[in-house]
Amino acid sequence: MSCTRLSRWLGLVIAALATLTSAQNYPSRPIRLMVPYGAGSIGDITARIVTQKMSENMGQGIVVDNRPSAGLIVASVAAAKSEPDGYTLLHTGNGAALTVSMFKELPYDIVKDFAPLSTLGFFDIVVIAAPDSKFNSFAEAIAYAKSNPNKLDIGSLNIGSTQYLAIELFKTMGSLRAQTIPYKAPAAAIAGLRGGEVQIVFESLGAVIGQLRANTVKALAVAANKRSALLPTVPTIAESGVAGYHAASWAAFVAPAHTPQPIILRLNREINAALATPEVKQRMLDVGVEARGSTPEQLRDLMASEIAKWKEVIDRAGIPKQ
Repeated sequence: MSCTRLSRWLGLVIAALATLTSAQNYPSRPIRLMVPYGAGSIGDITARIVTQKMSENMGQGIVVDNRPSAGLIVASVAAAKSEPDGYTLLHTGNGAALTVSMFKELPYDIVKDFAPLSTLGFFDIVVIAAPDSKFNSFAEAIAYAKSNPNKLDIGSLNIGSTQYLAIELFKTMGSLRAQTIPYKAPAAAIAGLRGGEVQIVFESLGAVIGQLRANTVKALAVAANKRSALLPTVPTIAESGVAGYHAASWAAFVAPAHTPQPIILRLNREINAALATPEVKQRMLDVGVEARGSTPEQLRDLMASEIAKWKEVIDRAGIPKQ
């Protein structure tokens, strides 16, 4: 073996040993989690519930760094540019899958620039109506929309949100015409519902759980592919007459691309261990989130399928790119 080849081989061995040693000692200092949502949001609360338990189990602090922005861009770019050593992670989810098709160009690639770790949980979307609504079931609302084209007004969050796109998917799969009315915040959508501007609203369960418990709104259906543990008597949209329909928000943790595999596997184990504890499950359920982990491969497949699914919805709805 020549000196050059020997030097190169020794360099590779030393680098491999350094990576192995680093992974074995991981984590030896606090971890930073980039969160692209504001403090106090459902996404932020979910991240803090999980990282608190992870921190306890790993014996190292996990610092939440909130960097909200349109398209999750600020937090995502900062995480993508970080060293792939397991000490900077990103909280992401279905919002990233939507952003791929909502923006003409992004300074990061959620697939290529990140290594998937695990899902955290799924946020049910619930269809609500006013307590005195003429609709006692979602099947009745569907029947009304079919018999009265463009007479059913449906409230949602802003154009391009998961709630908005869930309505567009519902209208397509249900073969019906209805008006989608976007609002800037859940409180505004609920005010519109009470004021008669819209007859129903698609909203995250966590955002309206207080109103449901106080009976100031009523649930007609959930958009997931199964009934919610918080609303076991409320049927799904599929059960109400739109076969095969399902839509949900979800959250996940990812790391910068090229993070060593031993660290990825360690983080995956820690995330899933935290999600398996009764305390974490209940705390997440209290804010309308079903705790559910995954393998890195399952998260990669989920992201790919969600990007494809919502691209089709966005293109069909003719939503202009930002």
